[in-house]
Amino acid sequence: MEPVVCLRGAVVVIGRFPALSGIDLDVAAGEIVLLRGANGSGKTTLLRTCAGLLSPARGSVQVLGQDLVANPRAVRRRVALSGHNTGLYDELTALENARFWARAAGATTADADRSLRRVGLEPRLDRIAVSRLSAGQRRRVGLATVIARRPELWLLDEPHAGLDQAGRDLLDDLVTEAAGAGATIMLASHDLDRATKLADRVVMLAGGTVGSDDYVGSRRVSDPGATAVARVS
Repeated sequence: MEPVVCLRGAVVVIGRFPALSGIDLDVAAGEIVLLRGANGSGKTTLLRTCAGLLSPARGSVQVLGQDLVANPRAVRRRVALSGHNTGLYDELTALENARFWARAAGATTADADRSLRRVGLEPRLDRIAVSRLSAGQRRRVGLATVIARRPELWLLDEPHAGLDQAGRDLLDDLVTEAAGAGATIMLASHDLDRATKLADRVVMLAGGTVGSDDYVGSRRVSDPGATAVARVS
């Protein structure tokens, strides 16, 4: 069956530096793939490329059956990227941010409202500008915008950063639930103990390409052809 993510010889140049240097990678539906590697190995670039935010200079990038070289915007509604920059608008409230991103992906305001409760944000914080929230609270709002969009592909860059113990536990639950509902997750995390326990595979990047690719633990993709959209409620 067709993989959710398929890169062949993908080269992405940032400035004059090849951040990805001919990477080959397949990711099947429902997999949780941990990206490891030193700073500068290409983890963030890979995630941004799969989100259609960076265009390859050479090679091919297929995501959810769409050619992102020809049309990088083709999967914007079906993919959610959460990274160091949460993508939140500081002047908007937590509720306004969640509703904005939900509508942008074709979801409903009810989806947005439920997502804020799912990430444990207290209702009293809904109408406070994001700029006034703590780093951990902003992270939770960022997670809410991901959930509200019901993405088929989650791209998470250091998702545990800035969260307290309860927040990290919640994130792990959300990732596991999403994968169980059919979503595919690619994440890069320095919290390796947690992330490795979540992952089905660990892909080691070095020099912008795959150094190793190994299955871990006992979980496997039960249906590589699954295309269900995750609905975390």
